[in-house]
Amino acid sequence: MRYTDIAIVGGGLAGATAAAMLGRADIPAILIDPHRAYPPDFRVEKLSGGVQVERFRRTGLAEAVLPKTSLDGANWIARFGYLLDKVPSQQFGMLYDDLVNTIRAEIPDSVDRVWAKAVAIATSPDRQTVSLSDGSAISARLVVLANGLNVGLRQTLGIRRQVVSDCHSISIGFNMVPVGRASFAFPAMTYFSERPSDRIPYISLFPVGGRMRANLFTYRAIDDPWLRELRHAPAATLRAALPRLARLTGAFEIDGELKVRPADLTVNEGYRQPGIVLVGDAFQTTCPVTGTGTDKVFTDVERLCNVHIPAWLASDGMDEAKIAAYYDDPVKQACDAWAWAKAHHFRSVSIDHGLYWALQRWARFFNWSARGMLRRIGRQMDTKFDDHSSSSSSSSSSSLSSSA
Repeated sequence: MRYTDIAIVGGGLAGATAAAMLGRADIPAILIDPHRAYPPDFRVEKLSGGVQVERFRRTGLAEAVLPKTSLDGANWIARFGYLLDKVPSQQFGMLYDDLVNTIRAEIPDSVDRVWAKAVAIATSPDRQTVSLSDGSAISARLVVLANGLNVGLRQTLGIRRQVVSDCHSISIGFNMVPVGRASFAFPAMTYFSERPSDRIPYISLFPVGGRMRANLFTYRAIDDPWLRELRHAPAATLRAALPRLARLTGAFEIDGELKVRPADLTVNEGYRQPGIVLVGDAFQTTCPVTGTGTDKVFTDVERLCNVHIPAWLASDGMDEAKIAAYYDDPVKQACDAWAWAKAHHFRSVSIDHGLYWALQRWARFFNWSARGMLRRIGRQMDTKFDDHSSSSSSSSSSSLSSSA
């Protein structure tokens, strides 16, 4: 039996981030995961600037991780084959397994790693016992369940998963390569659907290393024949679905294997128990189309490790009343509600019929167009001002030389 304050079950994005944060705070912890190096997995492939990166910075890990990603610098916004805007951007591209392993490298040596599978958890208001596949066990004051979509342990604890929206969306990842030229003209691009009937909200193109990575999203059933066509002839199927995309990308092909991930929207019941907390997808899933899953992970882990765990460890016991403070945290609840609402709204605005949703789609189109126009006018005015200043400076220099 090993003893610790915190046992973290699952070494993905949530678990690795929690282990690194607790280790840096000198809180005794053990990370439990079957894999010494996180294996290839199709999940998060980029971090967006602004609020998402700010949430990452609150974990204290961003400064070590972000320099190892691919920064785009600008993102083209397009629809119907037309470029609407060139938005200054800070999207950080990195494949999910590389991201997790990079964060794992930031875990201090003070955090023990156990490369085994957690097969059972026994909880109490005082200490918890995690039984492992190698026959050993860990006694901890608190168990952080960060094992994502694996429901086995939750079921043994009486935590029930409820599927709210089955196959809410499907994410498809692949590499796109230009034909007849060395690179694409754009640093990154978000291209929105041309027709609601295609059931494609958008495709996102962004750099990862020396490749242009594509994340294509669709609202379809997992047995939809269109997915089989995409697997069989990916470039041709994509061109048929988004026929005007090539106006901006030029000729392209799809290189390598397609990664396909269906996503259900799920919630849990019965999770308010002594001695255990759920973070990330283990608590509640969201839709990858909205890009909010990473926001939820960083918010969950940051609030848990920076606020609640230090407070809980300051006194004896780990009863349900203590655990409730995490689930009732207003910052966490606000992030959960925002991500949940966005998952439903984005689907409706992408594919739902009716005048209201049609107007919503056109409003977005004209909003992007107006922003792009104002940005172009601003750049032209800046250019004219710079040219005028340069001309005035040259005239002044010339006058001074004549006077001398």
